[in-house]
Amino acid sequence: MERLSDNYYVEKVRSGETGCFASLLERYSVQVFSLIVKMVGNREDAEELTQDVFVKAYGSLASFRGESSFSTWIYRIAYNMAVSAVRKKKTVFIPVDEDRMENVPDEPEEAFSETAGPEVRLMNLNRALERLSPEERAMIMLFYKDNKPMEEIAVIAGLTESNVKTKIFRIRKKLWVWIKAMEEQQDEAG
Repeated sequence: MERLSDNYYVEKVRSGETGCFASLLERYSVQVFSLIVKMVGNREDAEELTQDVFVKAYGSLASFRGESSFSTWIYRIAYNMAVSAVRKKKTVFIPVDEDRMENVPDEPEEAFSETAGPEVRLMNLNRALERLSPEERAMIMLFYKDNKPMEEIAVIAGLTESNVKTKIFRIRKKLWVWIKAMEEQQDEAG
């Protein structure tokens, strides 16, 4: 079966065939939910926000100009709504040791403990990801998990591409510092 373009469905909805919005919902609901749950850290809140995103997108479809893809546009709505929701909760995030950030090697992956197995490394990575702010976690996940290019992440986050590159570089350093500290604690305890 031929896969119709997002723009096809957008134009159909704009011309009054509102049922065509279900195709866009079906196409993007999993990705939007995935982004939101990474940011808010709670499935129930993420489900509610995902519904809100699609309600807002449907109501704002007339303002979609097509300057970016529909997927980028819907991701931007999701990103902004998740950021707003997290800010309302006033969550406190763990600061990173700035002195250790200065000493991160250029290839940080090579400096991890040889004694930690892949399961321990994955557990440490997940624990470190939880320490990031929602915006940072979203950027890292969009880049590494969803394979979004820097320019698309910039549009989603409302930043310049160079700002996104700098932020991702800095986030990687933060993750390295936290994972390294976890490994050191595990080596001392083990």
